Amino acid sequence: MDLLVFFTLLCLFSISLFLIKIRRKPSNRLPPGSLGIPIIGQSFSFLRAMRENTAEKWLEERVQKYGSISKVTLFGTPTVIIHGQAGNKFIFTSDTLTNQQPTSIRKLLGTRNLMELSGEDHKRVRGAVMSFLKPEVLKRYVGKMDTEMKKHLDMYWQGKEKVAVLPLMKTLTFDIICSLLFDLDLGTRRNDFLEAFQYVIEGLLSVPLNIPFTSLNRGIRASTKIKSMVRDIICEKRLAIEKQEAIPDQDLITSLLSIQGEDNEALLSENEIVDNVILVMSAGYDTSSVLITFMVRLMATDPVVYAGILKEQEEIAKSKTAIDSITWEDLSKMKYTWRVALEIMRITPPVFGAFRKTLKDAEFGGYLIPKGWQILWAANMTHMDESIFPEPSKFDPKRFENQASIPPYCFLAFGGGPRICPGYEFARIETLVAIHYLVTRYTWKLCGIDNNFSRTPMPVFPQGLPIQIEQKKTTV
Repeated sequence: MDLLVFFTLLCLFSISLFLIKIRRKPSNRLPPGSLGIPIIGQSFSFLRAMRENTAEKWLEERVQKYGSISKVTLFGTPTVIIHGQAGNKFIFTSDTLTNQQPTSIRKLLGTRNLMELSGEDHKRVRGAVMSFLKPEVLKRYVGKMDTEMKKHLDMYWQGKEKVAVLPLMKTLTFDIICSLLFDLDLGTRRNDFLEAFQYVIEGLLSVPLNIPFTSLNRGIRASTKIKSMVRDIICEKRLAIEKQEAIPDQDLITSLLSIQGEDNEALLSENEIVDNVILVMSAGYDTSSVLITFMVRLMATDPVVYAGILKEQEEIAKSKTAIDSITWEDLSKMKYTWRVALEIMRITPPVFGAFRKTLKDAEFGGYLIPKGWQILWAANMTHMDESIFPEPSKFDPKRFENQASIPPYCFLAFGGGPRICPGYEFARIETLVAIHYLVTRYTWKLCGIDNNFSRTPMPVFPQGLPIQIEQKKTTV
């Protein structure tokens, strides 16, 4: 009985706060639409649409009904959905917006990561993270990614007749992340990271109820464990630097620990290092694995695309022996392969969209967006706009032969403007190295009953996209 009273009071308190938040401005200036039931709003219908892979339709119906801007309630917060190039530019450049994410994301990824910071803090932390993720640094780690890919194939593909692609690609990308971010070898520690991290990913977009048996509750407990593990690694790396047993660019953590500000003090706090390491882990773990899986699925069903990628990769393989690694120069020759990847991300972006929050009252399209409200942008809303991309449903990698011809803030697979994803180059290298070895070592065909996907919030395949594989006689 006491528990029932507690939850009743909690709900009444939450509703009161919600009503206070939305009542402070006259409704006739707010965007059209309904906020729905306080706290819950349209969260469940949106999550259901994500799971059923109909979120694009969910958004299109709102645009048809209300126009390019409308209001809903998502994950406990009044939210404005904005559509179109002008809306995207506003989202990525306006100084009235901050990167504060929904409650579930903040609780799991922390409050000092790039997705949360604005102004000088964002500039400072982004500069530190980019010092490791910029091309001139990453080019030194192509060989390390190459080694991880060969280990992966030997462990999980060699001698097999059937594999499930998505789980294996998640294992691959996580191993690469552990290698480059932590310089962490295979073993129990990596396995513990992976087990906890899967709960974090599952809870990123969830109704903000931290009670037992919810996705958010499981994610918070897993996030606490991961943060403790990252802090232990930071202590180890800091000691190694003091003993001159580690070099500044050995991995992401040593890089962030080694960067000093103007006063010769550490540029980033320990909390900032922890939160941004976890953010990079999240981004690299899911997005690249999904992209590689989509490419494997496409090559199994589109012989033209497969032939184009195979020809490009075999040309590179001809100049190598079995022990040679992919080089930075090799990656620059994989132009068609990367155009295919970009076109996949245009049609089915791994990241459906993201949130911003207003720092103060803002105006867009003649409507008021009150302080503290969320703004949701979704990549597919411009990716599938026929005025920007003619015949948007048609798969055509030629669209990206001249990327400068694509209008600004219209292709959003990696965000846009000053907020463009700092991991772009990391994802490109990881994807191209993986595809090179897959197409030059194996042939495959789909063998699952259901090869479609849903979103939770990242794309998932019911059976993991099973394929029947056959190893080629000549390998590289």
